[in-house]
Amino acid sequence: MSDDTPQAAADSPSSSPTAMRRIIPADMLERGQCPFDPPPGLRARRGQGAVQPLPLANGAQAWLVTGFEEARTVLSDPRFSADKMRHRDATSLQPHEVDAPPAPEPPATREDGFFVFMDPPEHTRLRRLLTGQFTVRRMKALESRVTEIAVEHIEAMKAAGDEADLVPAFALPLPSLVICELLGVDYADRASFQEHTAIALNTSSDPEKRALAGAELYGFMQRLVAHKRDNPADDLLSGLVHDADPPLTDAQLVDVALVLLGAGHETTANQLSLSMFALLENPDQLAALREDPALIDNAVEELLRHLSIIQLGVSRVTTEPVTLGGADIPGGATVVVATPEVNRDAQHWPDPDRLDVHRPRTPHLAFGHGVHQCLGQQLARVEMQIGLRELITRLPGLRLAVPAEKVPLRNEMLIFGVHELPVTWS
Repeated sequence: MSDDTPQAAADSPSSSPTAMRRIIPADMLERGQCPFDPPPGLRARRGQGAVQPLPLANGAQAWLVTGFEEARTVLSDPRFSADKMRHRDATSLQPHEVDAPPAPEPPATREDGFFVFMDPPEHTRLRRLLTGQFTVRRMKALESRVTEIAVEHIEAMKAAGDEADLVPAFALPLPSLVICELLGVDYADRASFQEHTAIALNTSSDPEKRALAGAELYGFMQRLVAHKRDNPADDLLSGLVHDADPPLTDAQLVDVALVLLGAGHETTANQLSLSMFALLENPDQLAALREDPALIDNAVEELLRHLSIIQLGVSRVTTEPVTLGGADIPGGATVVVATPEVNRDAQHWPDPDRLDVHRPRTPHLAFGHGVHQCLGQQLARVEMQIGLRELITRLPGLRLAVPAEKVPLRNEMLIFGVHELPVTWS
């Protein structure tokens, strides 16, 4: 769901939550008394302008964007670059690097497949190839599998008793198994695939174990690409292997597969579990969905807007001086789009801090905007719609099994959510 990538240097603040916490003020990352609201540091900046200076702990200065229209500009204007290889992102610098001379010129062309960190035209080619694989037919087929997976896991929960932790029992396996369907992972390999994925994408796990799982996952993807070359099937990865003209290298294909895994797994899993938590803590909204299941599509859009699980948002680097929201931003500056605040912009939504499943649908930035808008957003919506609907209808009396304040939050992660969500039902 996010403009993010699962593989980066372990000490990069753009990928490591512990490193990022050294760069970004803690009160702008950690949620406060209400886990569903933006962090207190972001809320405290309300009324100080849609674009504000953002001093970083490494000694650099970035710019924080909290206005909806300004954020759309950053995400769609080519003067704001997503290419972190050619432009230095201040949030990924160590203190000694801030004033260091620029690195040597990057290669004239990118040979990797991390398209979320590319600009046109390099981004355009990979994006077009992927768009051609996200067909209506494939999405419809996946929709039926999402329902099957959701029902299977709920029935397994019920068979085991009347209590469960929704994170490992439901929210994590649902998108993981859907990614398996999308990439064409054999059934025999899915258990080990899920195990390595869970460890590699869990940034709170032991670094050595995470690195080992990441290496195993990379090797698995290499073998999967080789298998699809010799044994093509009706899946997205086979399509990329055999339909690309000119063809993609194996390294590019592995990179693309890892991006899809990272973007479609952890984000959806945390959005799903946090959304259920929010509904359980807003019983009037949950009751409205029970009374009128047709509201579920509307509710998903509102939950995406209201929760904004990407902790601080995405960053871009200006390629020339830009005036935005009344602020003069120099060239080469890092601009951070604070998605949790952008999606609460009072200029765009009335009473934006209230969760309202009846709220008329309007555009939000949970899936980004512009050329990097999330490729799998429709699939993520389907997973949310079906997942929440089946939980609500198949588990009558669903409620928290512990006090809300005992639910452990993922404050230390780049993707916000809950580590556990213990629930019970009638």
